[in-house]
Amino acid sequence: MVSMKDVAKECGVSVATVSKALNDYSDVGEEKRREIKETARRMGYLPNLSARALKTKRTYNLGILFVDEAQSGLTHDYFSSIIESFKVTAEAKGYDITFVNCSTPRHGRSYYEHCRYRGLEGIVIACIDFYTPEAQELIRSDLPVVTVDYVFDGRPSVASDNVRGMRELMEYICGMGHRKIAYIHGLDSSTTRDRLTSFYRVLADYGIEPRDEYVRQAAYRDTEGTERLTYELLDLPDRPTCIICPDDFSALGCIRAVQSRGLRIPEDISVVGYDGITLSQVLEPRLTTVRQDTRTIGRRSAEELISLIENPRTTLAEKILVPGELVRGESVRKLG
Repeated sequence: MVSMKDVAKECGVSVATVSKALNDYSDVGEEKRREIKETARRMGYLPNLSARALKTKRTYNLGILFVDEAQSGLTHDYFSSIIESFKVTAEAKGYDITFVNCSTPRHGRSYYEHCRYRGLEGIVIACIDFYTPEAQELIRSDLPVVTVDYVFDGRPSVASDNVRGMRELMEYICGMGHRKIAYIHGLDSSTTRDRLTSFYRVLADYGIEPRDEYVRQAAYRDTEGTERLTYELLDLPDRPTCIICPDDFSALGCIRAVQSRGLRIPEDISVVGYDGITLSQVLEPRLTTVRQDTRTIGRRSAEELISLIENPRTTLAEKILVPGELVRGESVRKLG
């Protein structure tokens, strides 16, 4: 294994100079730094992370806590895209990534203890039950934390603008002439509450009286639950003309229920999703949805967390809202 001493000998400098060059110290000239780095790369030198941690008292290791209710893990289109963007941004800034991905604390350790055990400098929480004691302990700890799609007092958060997204979606549906609009929303969360509030606000703006029988609840990404509730909506004496699903993936269950009744989309009933995953645009007909900007959400999450670690005194605990984009597919019929 190539050592720093080997690099120093090749470059004709001291080990201390190599160390300073590799760590971008300003007292080594730019040209010499470039020469030393190139030599280190050519020789295959890799720094000893444990030694660097001992010397700098930093690990440059960030954590991602991801526990989704559907147990779909990294196959979850929305969060996997956010995580990939977070990873790319963090690695470009010299950080490594460790997943704290478990439904229960591991080996008897709480989330916070697990983070300390792994030497994490900070953590982004992409999906978790924030009401558990383990989650509360982590969020209230001294560890830098950034939350995704959840606002917690005193902590920076990055979220999709669900209020704006649902408003644009609802205004499009209402603009297409629909007044009997059903909404199968997700389980209780800040995301669901924002979307549901926006849903009711647009109904009020258009003078549409909300109907309780049109509002149902199913888990996100639950095709079977959405399918079952779609049957119930279709069996109503005065059925809706448009059904909004919790997300694009669960919309598959809605589509299956509609088609099994011999109905056509959108000629007989309109169906709408949310998220804008690739699948939604290869369906026939293409699904009307809101495409969330997962790349920006992931990038901003990494930037906020790194800023919180490197500049704790000047980083605000702000809520960053990332707008989505309305995708006018072919699944909403124009009435009237």
